[in-house]
Amino acid sequence: MPANRRSSLITQGVARSPNRAMLRAVGFGNGDFDKPIVGVANGHSTMNPCNAGIQPLVDRAMAALKEAGAMPQVFGVPTVTDGIGMGTEAMKYSLVSREVIADCIETAVNGQAMDGVLVCGGCDKNMPGGMMAMLRMNVPAIYVYAGTIKPGKWKGQDLTVISAFEAVGAYAAGKMGEEDFIGIEKNACPTVGACGGMFTANTMSSSFEALGMSLLGSSQLASPDPEKADSAAASARVLVEAVRKNLTPREIVTRKSIENAIALVMATGGSTNAVLHYLAIAHAAGVRWTIDDFERVRRKVPVLCDLKPSGRYVAVDFHRAGGVPQVLKMLLNHGLLHGDCMTITGRTLAQELREVPDEPRGDQDVIRPWSKPLYPHGHLAILKGNLAPEGCVAKITGLKSPKITGPARVFNSEPECMKAIMARKIKAGDVVVIRYEGPKGGPGMQEMLSASGALTGQGLGASVGLITDGRFSGGTWGMVVGHVAPEAFVGGPIALVKSGDSITIDAHKRLIQLNVPAKELAARRKKWKQPKPRYTRGALAKYIRLVSTASKGAVTD
Repeated sequence: MPANRRSSLITQGVARSPNRAMLRAVGFGNGDFDKPIVGVANGHSTMNPCNAGIQPLVDRAMAALKEAGAMPQVFGVPTVTDGIGMGTEAMKYSLVSREVIADCIETAVNGQAMDGVLVCGGCDKNMPGGMMAMLRMNVPAIYVYAGTIKPGKWKGQDLTVISAFEAVGAYAAGKMGEEDFIGIEKNACPTVGACGGMFTANTMSSSFEALGMSLLGSSQLASPDPEKADSAAASARVLVEAVRKNLTPREIVTRKSIENAIALVMATGGSTNAVLHYLAIAHAAGVRWTIDDFERVRRKVPVLCDLKPSGRYVAVDFHRAGGVPQVLKMLLNHGLLHGDCMTITGRTLAQELREVPDEPRGDQDVIRPWSKPLYPHGHLAILKGNLAPEGCVAKITGLKSPKITGPARVFNSEPECMKAIMARKIKAGDVVVIRYEGPKGGPGMQEMLSASGALTGQGLGASVGLITDGRFSGGTWGMVVGHVAPEAFVGGPIALVKSGDSITIDAHKRLIQLNVPAKELAARRKKWKQPKPRYTRGALAKYIRLVSTASKGAVTD
């Protein structure tokens, strides 16, 4: 696209008269044709609390864009609700929606030669999908997060949506009565906003602050609060300046800024999905970044924040304690942040953090002081071994010992596994294997929150291993290993596991090992046949044909 995109759309005099005529129909006047056209990608949806509070933010952003001298043009962007689809066939569309969102935004912005774009989204895939589109198009852009939900309350305890998933297992195990089961379900989600712990939505939104593509302090605001709408308006004003300066995403998103984002993910105890999404974001940016880079960052960054799912606090607590800016300032002071990285404001990250205190306040314990981290190293470990030659991702916070060797309990789908869990057939010491749920096999790498949540509710979260070529929710904790690659559908070693085989997960050694002789595995491989794809028509069939391995971000372009 040309640097001055408007020249190709509406500013070429007589030749562009029909274009002007159509724009007059949507509110353009004589003085508006020289103003930058800024798209507003609107992820509003009444289907989920994550996105149900977006319209007021979009309204404020649109007004601020116009006041700042731009011509805002809104367009809709679809969303899939992970929490509602979880454990059903609908969940197969979750990761697929990341690609659809990216394609939709790219199509709308490039198809209308817009000069910039403000993307506003809430549920998990909204953030990476929007960022991938921004980087593909490379027009000035900013991300506005819908905001977090406020915590629910039941009998004095803070609740998140994960509480409801864990209650299913506890109720089935007879560890919870009907009163508490229903009470948790009714009170887990009291407002609009995305899931309230450091789950995937809050992980990705907070990392965008570190990346330089969202305003500092904006990501952990509660969706219903007035300051969230104020932040949307401020973001719009900053974007107009970026359009005038032609400050583009690929000037901001570099190898160093991605390292900043991953350092923030590690320090806050963020979601395993950040690995998959940042591989895809780096791909869209044309930045060299591999699965091994996550391990490189993990080894040097401590976990500083005591946040759910494995910790005690929720996102609004994190914001009140100083939030992302406080953690970034601590990382900067200890040489773990590239302060010279540019941000969407036109200032460097170090300049943006200049007024932030060096250490967190003493009247809170959400953010630990540097001298007393929650864990000395990051929590997202990249494991490799004969079960995952391309690597896989283990989340190791909240465990006394991230190591287990036990007999495999093999299932070829999540529903098949759930039946065994609810029938109380999984015992402490087992290593559950859920396969054929990878990018192609699932398709779509659905999250195993129903399975992991039910195991946690039964008291087995720390004593049962759970391995999958699918994904885990950002709300998952325990002895879980996801993104096993190559996946079963393409003949990865996970396809060769038999029930009763010994499997070792050892996060200390970064090892995932199928304890079966190579000769036996070779014999099994000769007998293995690729199953037929689960879909042959429509979006999921196209996804199966196009999607890459998880170790490269499960991208389709």
